[in-house]
Amino acid sequence: MILQYQKACQARVDGCLDALFQPPRSELARLYEAMRYSVMNGGKRVRPLLVYAASEALGGEPAQADGAACAVELIHAYSLVHDDLPAMDDDDLRRGQPTTHKAFDEACAILAGDGLQSLAFEALAARDFNPADAALRLEMLVALARAAGPAGMVGGQAIDLGSVGHKLDRQALETMHRHKTGALIEASVHLGALSSGNATPEVLAALGLYARAIGLAFQVQDDILDVESDTLTLGKHQGADIARDKPTYPALLGLAPAKAYATELCDQALAAIEPLGAPAQPLRELARFIVERRS
Repeated sequence: MILQYQKACQARVDGCLDALFQPPRSELARLYEAMRYSVMNGGKRVRPLLVYAASEALGGEPAQADGAACAVELIHAYSLVHDDLPAMDDDDLRRGQPTTHKAFDEACAILAGDGLQSLAFEALAARDFNPADAALRLEMLVALARAAGPAGMVGGQAIDLGSVGHKLDRQALETMHRHKTGALIEASVHLGALSSGNATPEVLAALGLYARAIGLAFQVQDDILDVESDTLTLGKHQGADIARDKPTYPALLGLAPAKAYATELCDQALAAIEPLGAPAQPLRELARFIVERRS
C-alpha cells in the first residue's frame, strides 16, 4: 500500500513543484535551473507524504494540502543545499548526484537555497494552493517559520556544527535532532492537519505525539543507515558522520540498542494515532516506512 500511496503523492507534489520553477526573466534562467535541480533530482518526499496523509486522516482533500506539501519540501531542499556547502558539511554527493554547489557553483547554490526558502512561504501563502481561510493560512505560515528557523531546523544545524568532535549525552543528542530533523517533520504533520480545516485541539495533540516520535525515529534510522548501508543505496557518502566525528545514536547507544529505540519510537507513534481509526492508515504505514527504509 505504501508504495502506491507514495507514488501517487510524489506525482502530485512533483507536478505542483515543477510549475514553480519557471523563470520570470531570461536573466534568471540559471538561478531557476539550480533551484529546480536541487528539488527535482530525486528524493522520497517523506515530508509532503506526511502532509497529505495528515490531511487525509482528518477528511481533507489533496488540493487543500498542495501548498503545504510544496512548502515543506522546498524548505527541506533549501536546507540540504546549504548543509552541503563547504562551510557546512562540505558534501559533493546528494541523492546520487553532484550537490548543487558542485553542479553549479558555490555562490549559485547559496542563492538557490535562499530562493527555495522564500518560495516555500510564497507557496504556503497562495490561496490557489491552500485553504481559502486567510487566518488559517497565516497560522500555517507561522508554524512553518517557527519549524524552519532558529527555534527549529536552523537551530538544530547550529547545534550539530558545534558538536563535531564532542561527546554528547543522550539528552543533548535528542535535543539536537528534535530541532535539526524533527522540527520540519513535526511541522509537516501539523500543516497537513491544519490544511484539512477539520483539526481540533485534541486531534492536533495526538498528531503532535505521533510526529514527535517519527521525527526522532527518522534521525535514529538515518544514523543507523550511515553505519549499515552503502554509498550507492544512500545516494550520499556512507560513513560521513563517522568520518566527521559527529555524535550519532549508534555511537552513543550501540547499533542494536539504536535499532530497538527506532522501533520503540515507531510504536509510540502508532499508539498516538490509534483513536483516529482507518483514515489514519497512511500515517501508520509511513511510520513503519521511516524505520524500515534502507536509504
